[in-house]
Amino acid sequence: MTKTVVVYHSGYGHTKRLAEAVAEGAGAQLLAIDAEGNLSDSDWATLNAADAILFGSPTYMGNVSWQFKKFADTSSKIWFQQGWKDKVFGGFTNSGSVNGDKQVTLIYLQTLALQHGGIWVSLGILPASAKANTRDDINYLGAFGGLFGRTPGDASVEEMAAGDLETAKLYGKRVAEIAGKLRA
Repeated sequence: MTKTVVVYHSGYGHTKRLAEAVAEGAGAQLLAIDAEGNLSDSDWATLNAADAILFGSPTYMGNVSWQFKKFADTSSKIWFQQGWKDKVFGGFTNSGSVNGDKQVTLIYLQTLALQHGGIWVSLGILPASAKANTRDDINYLGAFGGLFGRTPGDASVEEMAAGDLETAKLYGKRVAEIAGKLRA
């Protein structure tokens, strides 16, 4: 059986909700990076044993949160040993604006995965680009390199767009399925 893990940082709960949807689709275990940017030793062991890892961070000031960056920097110990080489990776982000430089965050997550010798999985879903499309449609934000979510700054977690959450489930499922194919 393929073991998939979602490791994420969430500042206000929106990225956590997106992580939960990704994990639901992937049948994955969730690991939350704490407010100080840390994971437990057992969390690191879980990541090391995974076949697939999905990274998640809010987009703050055009990149990942400092807590996620601390996690990434700490993973250099694993990088030095090539401990995550050939694992399957994906990534997602959420921010308050439609663009908000989310692509920069995804590129950072992808670069981190590639530095670890990993195999990155694209979203694989065509964008909702017709006039009739709404925020409840999948891939309304038109991402390709991974998953984008958008939650206005004054919106609660309960107000997150149904289309973003459904896209998250589909992306999680895709990453887990590809990891399963490569593991076979």
